[in-house]
Amino acid sequence: MDAKALPACPSLEQYRKQAKELLRACKSGDSGALQRIKRYPHSGKLSAPVTLADAQLTIAREHAFESWPKFVKHIAALASEDSRVSQFELAADAIVAGDAVTLKRLLGAHPELIRERSTRMHQATLLHYVAANGFEDYRQKSPKNAVGIAETLLSAGAEVDAVAEMYGKATTLCLVASSIHPMRAGVQVGLLESLLDAGAAIDGLPGGSRPVIAALRNGRGEAAEFLAARGARLDLEAAAALGRLGLVKDFFADDGSLKAATKVQLESGFLWACEYGRDNVVDFLLQRGVDLRVQSNTGLTGLHWAVVGGQLTTIKLLLEQGAPLEARNIYGGTALGQALWSAINGDSGIDYSEIINALIDAGAKIEPGSLTWLAEQREASSTKAHLEALLRRRGATS
Repeated sequence: MDAKALPACPSLEQYRKQAKELLRACKSGDSGALQRIKRYPHSGKLSAPVTLADAQLTIAREHAFESWPKFVKHIAALASEDSRVSQFELAADAIVAGDAVTLKRLLGAHPELIRERSTRMHQATLLHYVAANGFEDYRQKSPKNAVGIAETLLSAGAEVDAVAEMYGKATTLCLVASSIHPMRAGVQVGLLESLLDAGAAIDGLPGGSRPVIAALRNGRGEAAEFLAARGARLDLEAAAALGRLGLVKDFFADDGSLKAATKVQLESGFLWACEYGRDNVVDFLLQRGVDLRVQSNTGLTGLHWAVVGGQLTTIKLLLEQGAPLEARNIYGGTALGQALWSAINGDSGIDYSEIINALIDAGAKIEPGSLTWLAEQREASSTKAHLEALLRRRGATS
């Protein structure tokens, strides 16, 4: 969640001043100010004049508060060091910093904090903050002792399946399973294990997000594998993504029709099987008639997803089956364009040069402007230089 951080001692008067300045900028026709306003609900129709209430709401929403009155109330509470809001904020900071000493001191002095919730829109509990996911982005950090921090909170009585107002009412388990920060810190599986040992619902709560699906859709394959090993329920989508061919086959009747599964699950499962390199499942589902152009609300085809995952053998399999090289993703990029983007922004452990060569060998066209686009990227010059040389060798021109 994009959110501006508050200073240690925020001044309400300064924020009132900011709102008035924003209003003046909007009335003067400042495009940047108008874009800020349009990001959030307007008091009237879009054509209506911007009001001070609109500017105040924008300031509040930019700090992750639902309304200006709630933002004002939060700032007022921060003026008192002993307020529950102040103590909660200190505890949240301690969690993301891995400051176990401060966290234990705060919980010891204020045991009621363990049941408190953030006054921000997401209404997270302290336990949610170990997930580094869904709340204010400047707090999305996973310290190396995150598992110990989580166990401190659980021992203090944290409700393991408390739901926060984010991503369709997610539990901490679901947020951890789908978060990139604990994965990068090497604590994701440890956190999942601690939460499950404390009684977390492995399949999520009724009507809410399912942790194994959230993990798979966010590229957290190891987390999904762990949850599956611990007994998470696998539908067709999850079974395909995890490469469980035997289970995938169980969702098909003898005549090839689906049973106990939907077309959406079938198509999503195909896309994730491509991303995770489950070639046996990809081949099986293609034999069952899955369309190579399907994107299933993800904005990418199976070939795009195989590129994202760096799955060279899957890419070759898809190309052999006729995957369209020039199909566009939601951003307008072909598979080759996806490969170039991923080489700059994706997993640094993947050798995208092999993938780029394979796509060009199969007939992918290097689009005009590719070299210019590369030059504009901020990635390390060695990466850009390597890609530029590769494209020039394959016929790209400025």
